[in-house]
Amino acid sequence: MALQSQSSARKTYRLARDNVFAALFASSVIAGVLVLAWLLIEVFIDSFGWLDWQFLSSYSSRHPDQAGVLAPIAGTFWVIILTAVMTVPVGIATAIYLEEFAPANRVTRLIQLNISNLAGVPSVVYGLLGLAIFVQYLFDGQRSLLAGALTLSLLVMPIVIIASQEAIRAVPPSYRDAAYAMGATRWQVVKMVVLPQAIPSMMSGIILAMSRAIGETAPILVVSSLVFITYVPTTPFDRFTVLPLQIVTWVSQPQDDFRHIAAAAIVILLVMLLTMNAAAIYIRAKFQRRAEY
Repeated sequence: MALQSQSSARKTYRLARDNVFAALFASSVIAGVLVLAWLLIEVFIDSFGWLDWQFLSSYSSRHPDQAGVLAPIAGTFWVIILTAVMTVPVGIATAIYLEEFAPANRVTRLIQLNISNLAGVPSVVYGLLGLAIFVQYLFDGQRSLLAGALTLSLLVMPIVIIASQEAIRAVPPSYRDAAYAMGATRWQVVKMVVLPQAIPSMMSGIILAMSRAIGETAPILVVSSLVFITYVPTTPFDRFTVLPLQIVTWVSQPQDDFRHIAAAAIVILLVMLLTMNAAAIYIRAKFQRRAEY
C-alpha cells in the first residue's frame, strides 16, 4: 500500500509539473505571437501612404518624399543570389565528405569542432574578416558585391554544413545497406540514395541560412559602408548597399518621415524574405515527394 501511495504521488507530481510547463509554454507562445502581431501592425500602419511605385523605383535621397529603395533592393537580390551560389554547393559537399568519406580521426573531429564554433561567432567579426581578406587583400580595396557575398558566405556556411550533416545522419542505415548489397559503390549510394532522402531536410537549413544572410547589417556595414547609391549594380564588382543597411540609416534620422519610409522598406524586406522562404519550401516539398516514390 505504501509503495502504491508513493507511486501515485509521483504520478500526480509529474502530471502537475507537466501541466505547469505546458501552461508556461502556451503563455510564452501566445505572448510572443501577440507582440509580433502588434509590431507588424505598427510597421504596416507607419508604412501606409509611403509604399507606392515611386518609392520602389526611386533612389535614395536626403528628402523623405523623394527617397526610394531601388538600389537597396537590387543590391539585396545580388548579394543573396551570389551568397546562395557560393554557399549551398560548398556547404552540401563539405557535409557529404565529413559524413560519408572522411576518416574518423582527430583531424576530422577538430574540423567538426571548428565548424560548430564558427556558427556562434558574432556577425561583425565576419565583417572585419571580410574587410581584411576580401576588400583589402583580394580586391585591392574595392568594396564590391562579390566581397559582400563572400563575407556572408563565411557567415552562413557553418549553418548549411551542420544542417546538411544532420539531414544525412537522419537517412536510415538500412537504405545504404540495401544499396551496397546490390553492388553500388559508395559514391553511387551517396548520389542515388542518401542525397534524395536528405535534400528535403537540407532545405530547412538552407532557408535558415539565407534568411539570416538577407537580414544581416553588421557585416555589410563593414564591407560596403554605403547607404547613398544612385545606381543599380550590374556586375559582381560594382559597389552596393542593401535593405537592412538602408533601414538602419533611415531609422537613425531625426525626421519622422524617414521612420515612415523605413517602415515601408521593412515591409518590402519581409515580402522578399517570405517569397524566398516560400520558394525554398516548395522546392523542399517537391524533393520530398520525389524521395517518397
